[in-house]
Amino acid sequence: MSAARRCRPPLALAGLFVWHLRNTGVRQIPCRFVHLYHVANNRLITFQYFNFLKRMYVTRCNKDLGQRAKPKSNSIVPPFHELQQLDQEKKVVHKISPVSPVHQSWSETSSRNELREMKSAAETEDSVIPVGAESKEDRRWKEMKLRLDDLPGILARLSKIKLTALVISTTSAGFAMAPVPFELTCFLLASLGTGLASCAANSINQFFEVPFDSNMNRTKNRPLVRGQISPLLAVCFAACCGIPGIALLALGVNPLTGALGAFNIFLYTCCYTPLKRMSIANTWVGAVVGAIPPVMGWTAATGSLDAGALLLGGILYSWQFPHFNALSWGLREDYSRGGYCMMSVTHPGLCRRVALRHCLALIGLSTVAPVLNITTWTFPIISLPINLYISYLGFRFYRDADRSSSRKLFFCSLWHLPMLLLVMFTCKKSVLEKEDKGDLPGGSNEMAMEIRLP
Repeated sequence: MSAARRCRPPLALAGLFVWHLRNTGVRQIPCRFVHLYHVANNRLITFQYFNFLKRMYVTRCNKDLGQRAKPKSNSIVPPFHELQQLDQEKKVVHKISPVSPVHQSWSETSSRNELREMKSAAETEDSVIPVGAESKEDRRWKEMKLRLDDLPGILARLSKIKLTALVISTTSAGFAMAPVPFELTCFLLASLGTGLASCAANSINQFFEVPFDSNMNRTKNRPLVRGQISPLLAVCFAACCGIPGIALLALGVNPLTGALGAFNIFLYTCCYTPLKRMSIANTWVGAVVGAIPPVMGWTAATGSLDAGALLLGGILYSWQFPHFNALSWGLREDYSRGGYCMMSVTHPGLCRRVALRHCLALIGLSTVAPVLNITTWTFPIISLPINLYISYLGFRFYRDADRSSSRKLFFCSLWHLPMLLLVMFTCKKSVLEKEDKGDLPGGSNEMAMEIRLP
């Protein structure tokens, strides 16, 4: 009993020590959290800091995870030398074996495929095709060779042969509507001179617009853009057309017509062409350019600038707005990509309003023709249906403002002008009727008297 009693005090002391540690540990846990919170606030421990501590712990414990920097090579190869090495490398082209028919057995097809692969491998080892060299040659710049057989077509596209044909036809209409007897020689000279002047103006226009036409899908295949001819050849062609054309009009027809032709070339190349990238006023200037050819036809026949010439010019002037505005509406993306300032791009509402106004103006101009004693009163009546139809399409274009309505208006303008001029020519007053009323220009009464004589 005494031995047991002697052992109890140490056990009691151990129990008291454990109990003390347990109580003090439990009490210190919240204090430690509070202390950690204060330390975090004082030192501004962030998420990046914890990530840094994590990386430090990983690198210390696992030294294999540390990245090893590779030593850089001392020799620095220039870039052009690397390109030469890449070009010198040869690429091997393997032939693809054809697929065997389905009805053959698996053993036969597998054996044949193995033989073909062995043959192809042997052939490729014997003969290696240098594809890199061929691709390098294909990438080189090659000069396009001009053949004489292609030259007429290239020059026709350079001079915009369709637009030139339209200019000649309107000039012929102005000549035919003049109240004088028809002269074949003067008519041919006026048509030829006007056509040459138009070819020169169109060629100079393409010469100036090469960098802008290359950005448009509609004009990216023009001869100068594709490099089919040189700019020097284009300028020489324009000079060879413009100088003889103006000389024919001034010397072979009359000086007034020659002056109008020279002024039209200047207006188209030096005013309209740069204005296309500066202001929407280019449309009005371009309409004046298109209105001058029928005036030239009238002056070629009469030698004077009368009210009839201004009326024909006014009809062509108004017709061009629904024609061009409808065309430009479907090419808005192209014009904006090329950097051209068109109404359809910058002022779409004005584009549609102007087209509708000039469609209605065609009705008024057709009514003025008999007032000026150019046609009979049947002309405004017969031309009223086609003028009303193009005005209706112009209203549809103004209201809907979509590609469908603009396309219908554009195609209507293509047949509207020839039909209107044809109706105007059929309703033209004859020279004899004007001579009876004394409405002929000065000096033409004697010519009318000569026509009456047998």
